[in-house]
Amino acid sequence: MKPIVTGWLGVLALCGAVAMPGLLHAQVAQAAAPAPAASAAPAYTPIPFAPANAAAPRTASAPNAWGGPRTGTEPTLSDRVVDYRIDAALDAAKHAVSGKEQLTWRNRSDREVRSIYVHLYLNAFQNEGSTFFTEREVLTAHSGSRGEAKLEKGQWGWIDLKQVSQNGSALKWSFVHPDGGPKTDQTVARIDLAQPVPAGGTLTLDIDFLSQLPRVVERTGWWGDFNLVAQWFPKIGVLELPGERGATQVRWNVHEFHFNSEFYADFGRFDVTMTVPSDYTVGAVGEQQGAPVTANGKTTYHYVQGDVHDFAWVAAKGYKVLDGSWQGPGSPKVAVRVLYPPEYAASAQPVLKASTDSLSYFSDTLGPYPYRTLTAVVPPYNASEAGGMEYPTFFTAEGYKEVTPGTLSQYAIDFVTIHEFGHGYFYGLLASNEFEEPMLDEGLNEYWDQRMLRARDQGIDLTTPGLRRLGLAPSISGFAMERLTAGLKHPYDPLGENAWDRYSSSSYGTVYARTATAMHDLEERLGKDVTERAFREYYRRWHFRHPSAADLRATLIDVSGDARTVNEVFDQYVYGTARIDDRIASIDSEEVLPPAGSMIVNGKHTDGDSKALDEQVDKQRKDWAKAHPNAKPGTGPFPWHSTVSVVRDGAPVPQTLRVTFADGSHQELRWNDDRRWARFDFTGPAKVVSAELDPRQKIYLDADKLNDSRTTEPDGSASRRWSADFAALVQAFFSLLVSL
Repeated sequence: MKPIVTGWLGVLALCGAVAMPGLLHAQVAQAAAPAPAASAAPAYTPIPFAPANAAAPRTASAPNAWGGPRTGTEPTLSDRVVDYRIDAALDAAKHAVSGKEQLTWRNRSDREVRSIYVHLYLNAFQNEGSTFFTEREVLTAHSGSRGEAKLEKGQWGWIDLKQVSQNGSALKWSFVHPDGGPKTDQTVARIDLAQPVPAGGTLTLDIDFLSQLPRVVERTGWWGDFNLVAQWFPKIGVLELPGERGATQVRWNVHEFHFNSEFYADFGRFDVTMTVPSDYTVGAVGEQQGAPVTANGKTTYHYVQGDVHDFAWVAAKGYKVLDGSWQGPGSPKVAVRVLYPPEYAASAQPVLKASTDSLSYFSDTLGPYPYRTLTAVVPPYNASEAGGMEYPTFFTAEGYKEVTPGTLSQYAIDFVTIHEFGHGYFYGLLASNEFEEPMLDEGLNEYWDQRMLRARDQGIDLTTPGLRRLGLAPSISGFAMERLTAGLKHPYDPLGENAWDRYSSSSYGTVYARTATAMHDLEERLGKDVTERAFREYYRRWHFRHPSAADLRATLIDVSGDARTVNEVFDQYVYGTARIDDRIASIDSEEVLPPAGSMIVNGKHTDGDSKALDEQVDKQRKDWAKAHPNAKPGTGPFPWHSTVSVVRDGAPVPQTLRVTFADGSHQELRWNDDRRWARFDFTGPAKVVSAELDPRQKIYLDADKLNDSRTTEPDGSASRRWSADFAALVQAFFSLLVSL
């Protein structure tokens, strides 16, 4: 998903009962059972939920987690756990989808399963009593966010389970609250089975459902004749095994639909037919099977895709299509399609190009793109909340009436397209748990997006066509902008915190920029080549599986061999809320003159004639000045002793200190220890006139770069390099105001 409005794109735009986790519901269901006889089989132990406050694990997953690394020799790309066959029909007038779903699920555990849990995501939008809306009220009270649209009569959305059956037997279901959300939340349901699923066995359910789409509010919905059908079908939760993402026992990972959270699901296969009015254009996850079939004003489309963990589609009247293709080493030929409304025709070609460019970069730097299709959708005017969202092989971008090279519109459409495509790797192929570890998707993706833009030397052009003609064309690098919006001075939450236990939506929004900044600095410490090799290995080990932050850390350590550096960054930022702020506190210099006072000469004390000493010093200075007519201030016949004091107001980080002397020479040294302050002394023919930490601008995590430098005379050259980024942003903001 694209960053919320409090992130840097937002800046640019201006410029049953509440249950204890898992056990209570299952225990209540068993409460009436008689006590077993002494010789009976052991009592059934309910399978618990993942903790309601689960976040990034600290322990790496077992080597064989999720079946172990995929070698490419297996019969399927992923270890498919689930199979969905869905027949769906869109009532375009009501923006409702009726569906018949056959769900087939494999029990990977070593115990029988008597109940399963399904996500009913659309129920987040049925009323203000959902977990989504109750959290929205708190998290946006003092900050902005996407998803703040107010729904009115006729605009709410929901999903109704009409019937659920197992081998012809009707099943009962109830709503549960794995995270202790409000009783009125209905985004997770428990379905009690007629026949348990044995260890290693398979379950098949037939489900009839009706999905009422909301008016576009966040990630899904309708506007006019546009329907983004996402989070729309009953979707089974993930049964995690010991050794997978920090689990120590078999557990259901099936969180409520939180305001900030996204998704987590098993890999599988989707076989979906969609019947829509014949004058609607359709796009979907996966490959279209044969030609559409038309009858009685309706057209049925058939899409199939294996080795993905979600399915979404779009049906829109009056939409246009732009087709392209791409192929790279190790990847199949990819059919690339852009669906767009007529008012945003100018956006189609830029979205297509950014998509194919992204295919090249991500395939080259992480690993081959394994699918045969990629579909990008440009939402219509007034449906921007549907933009910037990702699904496997399918994403939504943004639309502009004009896209002018060298302006903000070009950068914005490129960035959002690259970002949503990138989710196809960090959310799609590296299928991390977005509920519990949003940094592994949103954060790492943001980092890799900025690497791509940096590689093609594309900065953020903070201007419009009109302002550019007037000569107003400020620019800033992508990583510099990430730093400015990362909330480095007062981080409230660790990057590895889950999506909902956040101080505010703004704090959640810093997951994007602060992760990108932390990874930027880790890259500077490990080296760009080492970092890229580590991420390629991360992709190799974990694609088509479900890695955790601990698995990323282990991979970075294995490849770099630098456990100290990797652990420092993870302990300080992923698992902590460290703040870096190193500064030059003072520069003190004095000439080393002959000492005043009595001295022993030839065994006798002199009388300490200070006047005679002053005359001697003056004469030496005059003689030296005569001999050196072009000498710079701060040099002379006597040595200079200078002391540079540095202070740490946050976590330690290896620093380079550059001191510049009056004669133009400079010296660099390392400050790489845990001292809260340090003094560095220099004695030589010239005094120190300036000192600067991080002269090569590698440490973006430092909260205040303007105090990294100090001069003995007014000279802002060192700090200007950092303040210029902020100045460019301010200039662009006021320039845009003038143009309104």
